[in-house]
Amino acid sequence: MSTKLSVNINKIATIRNARGGNNPSVTEAAQKIQSFGADGITVHPRPDERHIRRADIWELKKVVYTEFNIEGYPSPDFIEMVCAVKPEQVTLVPDPPDVLTSNNGWDCRKFGSLLSEVISEFKKHDIRVSVFLNPDPEQAVFAAQTGADRIELYTEAYASQYHQNRELAVKPYVETALACRNAGLGINAGHDLDLHNLRYLKQQIPFLAEVSIGHALISDALYYGLQNVVAMYKRQLSEEDF
Repeated sequence: MSTKLSVNINKIATIRNARGGNNPSVTEAAQKIQSFGADGITVHPRPDERHIRRADIWELKKVVYTEFNIEGYPSPDFIEMVCAVKPEQVTLVPDPPDVLTSNNGWDCRKFGSLLSEVISEFKKHDIRVSVFLNPDPEQAVFAAQTGADRIELYTEAYASQYHQNRELAVKPYVETALACRNAGLGINAGHDLDLHNLRYLKQQIPFLAEVSIGHALISDALYYGLQNVVAMYKRQLSEEDF
């Protein structure tokens, strides 16, 4: 199964915001990244707009021709924005407003009613919904009951343990991915994936639908160039050498 690469461009916006103005341009970056072969663009607007701004979302909608994925906590204003923009996918994360980056998945059993209500609203607008999930196979049935189309595996633990024992690190992710697939859910993954650990994850979960990568990819672009790096990450997802 082909796995799509969606590039998170939050870091492009962080650099822009450090100096003000519009350099680098997030819309130009999105256009270039797509032309270099990426399969989608991901953004995660925060309430304080410390990187992606709400105005960026509307401008990106005009130029993203692959797949637009908007991540965020389902606050009323976020729900309203997503329903108006109508991206191809929305990824729901349980982040409070003050966190630096996503750091936990949903407890779909505890928050099932909330998620079901929000997902039902997005489905009215034909938006595919993914929910951020920790590696826990027991969450699979509850995630499916929310009406979500996919889950996104929160891969920070895998990435942090990869160099110590990659077989042990990936085991709960494989188990969760299989449980979710058996429950009828598609499987995405994201957080701290990079050129070192991505290929092994793909080998162990060959039915991955999509990975979302931002920080590592943009950091690698400082050394190798953006066009080269998109190709390098795409090669990690290729099944030609499996």
